[in-house]
Amino acid sequence: MTQDTSSRQDDTAAARRLAEAFSSDAIDALLKDAKSSGTPIDGVDGLLNQMTKAVLERALQAEMTDHLGYDSGDPAGRGTGNSRNGRSTKTVSTRNGPVDIEVPRDRNGSFEPTIVPKRARRIGNIDDMILSLYSRGMTTRDIEAHLREVYGVDASRELISNITDVVVDEIKAWQSRPLDEVYPILYVDGIRIRVKDNGVVTTKVAYLAIGVDVDGRKHALGCWIQDTEGAKFWQKVLADLRNRGVKDILIVCCDGLTGLPDAIHAIFPDTVVQTCVVHVIRNAMRFVSYGDRKKIVKAMKEIYTAPTLEAAELGLAAFDTQFGAQYPGAVDVWRNAWDEFIPFLDYPPELRKIVYTTNAIESINFQLRKITKNRGHFPDKEAAMKLLYLGLRNISSQRGGDSGTGTHGWKVALNTLINLFPGRILF
Repeated sequence: MTQDTSSRQDDTAAARRLAEAFSSDAIDALLKDAKSSGTPIDGVDGLLNQMTKAVLERALQAEMTDHLGYDSGDPAGRGTGNSRNGRSTKTVSTRNGPVDIEVPRDRNGSFEPTIVPKRARRIGNIDDMILSLYSRGMTTRDIEAHLREVYGVDASRELISNITDVVVDEIKAWQSRPLDEVYPILYVDGIRIRVKDNGVVTTKVAYLAIGVDVDGRKHALGCWIQDTEGAKFWQKVLADLRNRGVKDILIVCCDGLTGLPDAIHAIFPDTVVQTCVVHVIRNAMRFVSYGDRKKIVKAMKEIYTAPTLEAAELGLAAFDTQFGAQYPGAVDVWRNAWDEFIPFLDYPPELRKIVYTTNAIESINFQLRKITKNRGHFPDKEAAMKLLYLGLRNISSQRGGDSGTGTHGWKVALNTLINLFPGRILF
């Protein structure tokens, strides 16, 4: 049994016992008393908060009994060296609003309650709620207002920032965790973000690497915010992957990222760099007027569906002859991407479908853009990484969690890769 399953069963059992304790008659009596006294159900002075206060204080008394080893007033406690020593009052935030509770104390000061820990001012899942709202792109100002309006919880922006800081160590662990020795395919793509750097807001790119393991499962291997130009940055990223255990990558799919091919060949010399065909098509279409789009798309299809390199070269020559004078920019896009495009032509259809596009990573980046668009800019790179990581964590939990998501048609593609790259896929 997993820990999560055990926890859910414990929660279910606790809920059942609570339901049994509060019989229908008892609940009806409470509601009747509340109605006659004008007490609301929810809110700071509501019935739910009063019940929360009673349950918390009863639980704290039970914890104290367990700590001391005897009930209040029990003669067995005489001579034990410790005893109850009154109560202190504190206010804690709950999902239903702030609640004033009395916390028992012991004479030795050794009592450490768990249900409401010392110095804790929030209980329940307020922290988790803040992290969840933050990971969905809400600003600290938005979260502050939301918690106050919906839950009656006062959480300053500084407090919210401190709560989100708990993931900083988690990010470091995630960015340094060991990786597989071999990834048959690696997708690399980025999103633009605005970050304040030395008092000036600048546009940076956060790059995400998605690795496909030998079982065809996709995993986010890391996220890096570019702070240097070209090859130097990519050498750092690839060295990071190598230091975390990656020994070989068969194919890297990317979109003409400056310096990346050279860095790949320096650190993983046997890796094939494959440009994303969809990106080449999109980049070429930027130069094409709307009325000519259909015939341009049809002409380009003759290039990327060509069965051989020779046929693709003929297709490009025909494309140049037909449209080069009118759309030289579109032709140049293909010529500039040619060296990283042509490996694609060596692959059979079952593998072409997988490396044809970086959609596997673009769909993730699309969701990350949705949660970052609310930010005018980030105060620093650490704040940007917090949001990107929390966003990735949410996306991952929806896509198979740690086990990753599968790749359609992987078994056939895997056998093709074994034939194309003999001796390099380890099991």
